[in-house]
Formats: sequence, C-alpha cells, structure tokens
Amino acid sequence: MSKKSNRPIAKSTNPEPQNKLSKDWIIWAAWADRITFDDIKRTTAKSEGEVIKIMRSSLKPSSFRLWRKRVNEKSIKHLKKFENSRKILKDKSYKKSLDS
Repeated sequence: MSKKSNRPIAKSTNPEPQNKLSKDWIIWAAWADRITFDDIKRTTAKSEGEVIKIMRSSLKPSSFRLWRKRVNEKSIKHLKKFENSRKILKDKSYKKSLDS
C-alpha cells in the first residue's frame, strides 16, 4: 500500500497540442516566449500577420491586447530584434570592460 503524498502532482498548465497544424498549436506557440514568429512560419506556413489575425479572432479583446503588449515589449518573438538587442548589450558590456 503506497502512502499518499501531500505534494501536488506537477502538471503543465498549458501542454503543447499534438497537432502542429491546428489553430490550438498556433495559439499555444504564439503565447510561448521561446517560439519565434519565424519558427511558427516554418512549422505552419503562417506569417506573423496571419498569426495576429488568428489571435485576434480567438482571444478575448483584453487577452489579445495583453498578448500584443507582451510580444512587442518583452518577448523574443522577433528573432532579429532579439539578436540586435543582444548585440547592443554585448557592445555595452565590452565598452565598460575597456573603460575599467
């Protein structure tokens, strides 16, 4: 007889949908920070604009606004923007080390 644990069973709150061509997978991937729009396009052939249209039609208006704010400000959804920001950070840290 096994002893029951008081600890909750860890489950993913939002597991990845199995069908990568489904609308559910596109929405899941759009919310995931580590999946860029380029990755979504390679997997589903949907452009960034098409993903935005899907998100707009599928989410409540407040959730859509929250997602757009997150994508534009904090996320690494745009790979080129992310790489440029990393380059700027590296350049700044390199200049600081030279000044010291």
